Parts: sequence; C-alpha cells; structure tokens
Amino acid sequence: MDFPQLETERLLLNRIEEYDAGRFFDIMSRDEVTIYCGMDSLVHSEEAVEMIRSFQTSFNLKRGMRWAIRLKETGDFIGTIGLNNLYLGSKKAEIGYELHPDYWRQGFTQEAIRGVLSYAFAELNLYRIGAVTFPENLSSNQLLEKLSFTLEGRLRGYLHQRNQSHDAFIFSILRTEWMDEKS
Repeated sequence: MDFPQLETERLLLNRIEEYDAGRFFDIMSRDEVTIYCGMDSLVHSEEAVEMIRSFQTSFNLKRGMRWAIRLKETGDFIGTIGLNNLYLGSKKAEIGYELHPDYWRQGFTQEAIRGVLSYAFAELNLYRIGAVTFPENLSSNQLLEKLSFTLEGRLRGYLHQRNQSHDAFIFSILRTEWMDEKS
C-alpha cells in the first residue's frame, strides 16, 4: 500500500521524510509541545530521525500512519498527525497530533483531524477512533469535544512521563457519529 496523501483547504498531509528531521526535532524538543504528548522532549537530533524511521516501520507493519502537516501554500512542515495502535481487522485506531507553537490557535489541528478522520472512516473502513489526552490539556480536550468525540472516562496512571505516572482521558468517535456530524 502506498502512503496516502491527504489534502484539506489549507493543508497537505503526506509522508514524513528523513529530511524533515530538523523541523520535527524543533517541534518535539519544545517542552510546551511535549508536555501533553506522553513522552519527554527530544534532546538529540538523532532521536527525531529514529522516530521518523519508526513511523515508516509502523506503516510497513500496518500498525500506524503518521503524516507531516504541511501548509499547502508554502510546503512548510508545521507538525504531525497520525493513527496509532492501528488495528485494521478490529477497525480501530487512536489519533495523535502535535503542532509547532507558531501555528497554535489557527484551526490547523482541527482541519488536519477532520482530514484524517474522513480518510480513516471512508478509506480504511475503521469504526472507532480513540484519543488519549492529559486531563490538563484543555485545548486538546475542548477540540476533541468540538469534533464530536465523546469523553469515555479517566485511565488512572496510564501515561508515564518525566519520571511519574499521570492519569489520562480517553475520548472516542465512531464512524456512525462522524457520518452524522458530516451530514
């Protein structure tokens, strides 16, 4: 299967390449970005290359997909979005995303999520998309609710970051709900 390229009004979502490692490192080395990612900030640029390679491995194994979020107008790499824990047979995955702070609060994440949800439900024939967030991540939690995700509950001690365990919220949206949302 070829890596899918998606387009939205302002964005191009395509494969993350190793040449994106510098920009990816710039995003993932920022504590204000990774504070709610469930991982520590990157320290070495080689870590960004390794993560990009792991995205390709995950895709090859049909266990995940991670897109670069690029501005359609300029091609600038501004973040990533992906389907994690992808199980095609069970028709489910979890969505995750991060964006460079320069592009926060401009609707780019919402636009990228809509594009990935449309693809996941229509092309991959998934039935459920989950999202795991920190309860303190108000921006992401509000965005998911705005996109008709349902807060299912709290997972106690689910995320481990910065040498401590944290609770997480689990959200989900079903294909039937997404189709109702779009009509």
